[in-house]
Formats: sequence, C-alpha cells, structure tokens
Amino acid sequence: MQVSAIIPTYNRAAILPRALESVFAQAGVSFEVIVVDDGSTDDTADKLKNAEIQYFYQPNRGPAAARNLGISKAKGKFIAFLDSDDEWLPGKLAAQLQYFTDHPDSLICQTEEIWIRNGKRVNPMKKHKKEEGWIFERSLELCLVSPSAVMMRREFFDRVGLFDEMLPACEDYDLWLRASARFPIGLIEKPFVVRYGGHADQRSREFPAMDRFRIQSIRKILESGLLNPEQKKAAARTLAKKSEIVRLGALKRGKIKEAEFYGQAVSS
Repeated sequence: MQVSAIIPTYNRAAILPRALESVFAQAGVSFEVIVVDDGSTDDTADKLKNAEIQYFYQPNRGPAAARNLGISKAKGKFIAFLDSDDEWLPGKLAAQLQYFTDHPDSLICQTEEIWIRNGKRVNPMKKHKKEEGWIFERSLELCLVSPSAVMMRREFFDRVGLFDEMLPACEDYDLWLRASARFPIGLIEKPFVVRYGGHADQRSREFPAMDRFRIQSIRKILESGLLNPEQKKAAARTLAKKSEIVRLGALKRGKIKEAEFYGQAVSS
C-alpha cells in the first residue's frame, strides 16, 4: 500500500461523492480510502454503503480528532488528506510520490491549488503565495499549507506529533507551525487540488475570530523549546501583533477581562 487517503467529513453527504470520485480517479498508485465521519446527522453513512472505502464513525469531536483517527487506521507508507468539500485533480498522488522519490530526505510536500469561491475561480492574494523550503516565519501570519494539498511520509507524525484535538479550529495551522520550524516544506508548483470556499458550513464562519486559536498555537510553540533565536523573535512579534488585534476586538465588544488577557502578550 503506497498511500492512505484520509477524508474527514461532517454533514456533507451531498458533496462528499465529488471528493471520493477525485480520489478514485488517481491512476498508477496503490491507495486506500479512509472516510472518518465526525458525527454526521445527515445520510452520509447511507451514501457510503457501497463505496470501496474504510468507513469510521465517531461522535462529533472536530477535524483534528477525525484526521487523527484516520492516521491511526492508515496502512500506507504515505498519508494524504482531502477535505470533503475539496477535490483532487488527476495525477496528484503520482506527482507527489515522484517528488518523494526525487527528494528522499523530504518528509512533506504540497501542491499548488485552484481556488473556487461561491462558484467562481479567484486568484489568491500575494500573501497567500506558497513557497518551498523553510517557511516558518511566513507561516506565522497565516496558514500557507493546505490539508487537501499535502502528502507526508508516515514518520512525519513521529517527528511532529498529531493534530491538537484541543483546538476547535486552526488545528492545521498549529501542525504546520510545528513542522515548518523543524524542516523544509516541499512544493509542486502545478495545481493538483481544487479548493472550494464560500459555503455556509465552512469552519471559518463557525469561528470568525480565528486569531484566538492561532495565538494559542504560537504560545505553545514559543514554550516548546523547538525554536532557534530568529524563529523565536519572529513568533514573539507575531504573537504581540495578533494579540493586539484580538484585544481591540474584545474591547469593542465590552469584554474587558478578555482584553486584559490578550493585552499581557502585547506588553510582554
């Protein structure tokens, strides 16, 4: 088994088939498909009855727990994630396996992607531009790695750990920070992922103040002892910047104690 394709899903029975079809369209690669149903209340389970997949159900615990369950069940030498609202383009898995053949020391790589928002293709802003190599400092500001675009060797998780299940959102940002602080992130510059956004059930709509969770992740990595002096300075600057944004937002909402909490990071 070369690749374990892990798809976490929650109440997306209507669009999950698109993601599955894009996996089964991958040619020249041996793979297994693992779908982790994170407590869906729609007819997801019924839609998957005849699919050639491994299906696991868990009570709703969030995407971090769903992906971690998938990792624990995976048998492939490589792990690839696909969000249930996205799709892979043909050749994605083969291109990444070739990348790892050409870069035997690399633990993780991602591909470029096409963005669709509200049914229309959009161009990412300059700040979202993906880069290859040591991207830790740029990754502090915002998430530069897409779960649907990555593939990693199994030993990646031995080095970095799993997704943090205590984070209800930004769990991927947290993992990529831990990874990019340790080693370079590979990039295939051809788009092999279609990433859809703008729909009502996106996690960013459920948690609009996403910087709160990014702040938690930066605090964690600052306390981890993993960072070199330059990384530590960059993380501290970003922590202060994001904390000030959240502090001002809390003040506007009249949440004085919350503002004082985030103000500590700004003044330190």
